[in-house]
Amino acid sequence: MNKSELINAIANNAGITKADAKKALDGFIDATTEALKKGEKVAILGFGTFDVTERKARTGINPLTKEKIQIPEKKVIKFKPGSDLK
Repeated sequence: MNKSELINAIANNAGITKADAKKALDGFIDATTEALKKGEKVAILGFGTFDVTERKARTGINPLTKEKIQIPEKKVIKFKPGSDLK
């Protein structure tokens, strides 16, 4: 399902226009993005939890040259599904 299909599904399920569904979805995406950028956890009861974690630095191997490379640490977003989604 892509974004436009999701907008159509939201509009049909909620009984609202596609324009309102797009605004709601964009608002959700913006609010979630801002919270995650701040390092906050976003929990939606029954659906799941978005959380920011740090992946430690590690040594990897370049598959083409087989030489070892250092992969720096970085922040990644993880999603844990809720009980209703499982």
